[in-house]
Amino acid sequence: MSQKLFSLLFILSFFFGCQTKYKGVPQKYQPLLDSAYVKAGNNAANIFAALKQSSDEQKEAAAFLIAYMPEKDLKTLSTQFITDQINGAFKARNEFSWCKNLPDSIFLNEVLPYFSLDEYRDNWRENYYSRFSKYVAECKNIREAIDSVNLNIRDELKIDYNTKRSIVNISPFQAEKENMATCTGLSFLLVDAFRSVGIPARVAGTPLWTNMRGNHNWVEVWIDGEWYFTEYYPNKLNKSWFLADAGKADPEKPIHWIYASSYKPTGTWFLRVWDEDAKDVNGVNVTDRYIRLYQKQLAGEKLNDDEILIDVVLYKQKDSESADNRISEKITVWEGDKEVVFGYTPMPTDDLNKYLKLKLKKGVQYRFEFADQDGNAKTKLLTFHKDSAPIVKLIQN
Repeated sequence: MSQKLFSLLFILSFFFGCQTKYKGVPQKYQPLLDSAYVKAGNNAANIFAALKQSSDEQKEAAAFLIAYMPEKDLKTLSTQFITDQINGAFKARNEFSWCKNLPDSIFLNEVLPYFSLDEYRDNWRENYYSRFSKYVAECKNIREAIDSVNLNIRDELKIDYNTKRSIVNISPFQAEKENMATCTGLSFLLVDAFRSVGIPARVAGTPLWTNMRGNHNWVEVWIDGEWYFTEYYPNKLNKSWFLADAGKADPEKPIHWIYASSYKPTGTWFLRVWDEDAKDVNGVNVTDRYIRLYQKQLAGEKLNDDEILIDVVLYKQKDSESADNRISEKITVWEGDKEVVFGYTPMPTDDLNKYLKLKLKKGVQYRFEFADQDGNAKTKLLTFHKDSAPIVKLIQN
């Protein structure tokens, strides 16, 4: 029997007998699986075999994986690949307490998935489990496990940052062959290492910083309901050189957003600088969280005697401090002809207690520059002398 004829008979038998084939699968996945099998075409038999072979414990996970699987994977992945990934994820779930205690939604979307963005689909899970489980075996909680993976991944994989790598979105096994990757490839490695031992992780990044110095990608991990960022070369959680740049992200322009990856659809695409028009990777807009993290860091920093922390807000018109009168706009602060700092004022939908925080020097005259409603540059000269943090209220028109 030819492969095409077999696939056609399979699809027909699938539609006429879906209730049997979907036994144990929650109803919400039924129409999604119908669609997935049609998209899989000649590979439908392989995809369906993975669902059929899954245990009762794994049934929803297999359905989730297939229901939201990218079409190119539906057409190409083998049964063995899918079952290896499912079995590996459940091995970690049953072995490690932090994974066992995860909400199902987090386990499905941030531990089970076999890719982060658009990298080649390496079947990495069993390999990485064998290499990283030893580092977390004695860990008592997820924070210890995160630290253990973070601190040992470079020595285990022997891969370093290098712009000479073959491609931007280099996959884990190819990175090992080349012993190199840039921030994107290193992030894939770290996400996969975390997931192999049951730690929820995802790639985050921006296609373009607002200072126009290029793109960057890093990793987020989930701990007790909150996301924290880290990198292949680790610092403490939520501590890194890039936070100041992320904190100046422009919430109005998608090219400057901070994105986090998602396996299931979100209504947003993860914008990548190497493939800007692609709409094949789901994303979450987490820009506001990074702005808040940076503003919180600024507010918590110890100021020198000659420094002051100011709050800035921009209004469309004077004589009103209502939320509707607020406007988000880039504010650039100059000292003479030298740019000192910039940031974006809060939007009308932000809390009224939220301001753009800037750290400046006392006794220095600064020029605040922003755009009026016609896009023309508008300026205001200010000098700060008092110790108390003032609220700088700028008027656009």
